Amino acid sequence: MDFEQIYHFLFQTYEGIGCMVGAGIVICLIACIIMERRTRKLFVDRPKTEDEWSLFDDDDDEDNQK
Repeated sequence: MDFEQIYHFLFQTYEGIGCMVGAGIVICLIACIIMERRTRKLFVDRPKTEDEWSLFDDDDDEDNQK
């Protein structure tokens, strides 16, 4: 397989374009996981304040306090 065949497959066929899109998604996902882990290690000792919100915070806690 020479360079011209690889180029034709990647840029001129639907399967090749799909492979590049899939590879891009996988690479971005791996980069996001690595960066998230580094951030959690860096800010592990930061105290949580009352005004801080969380994406995964349940609203049930507010209903139970009333």
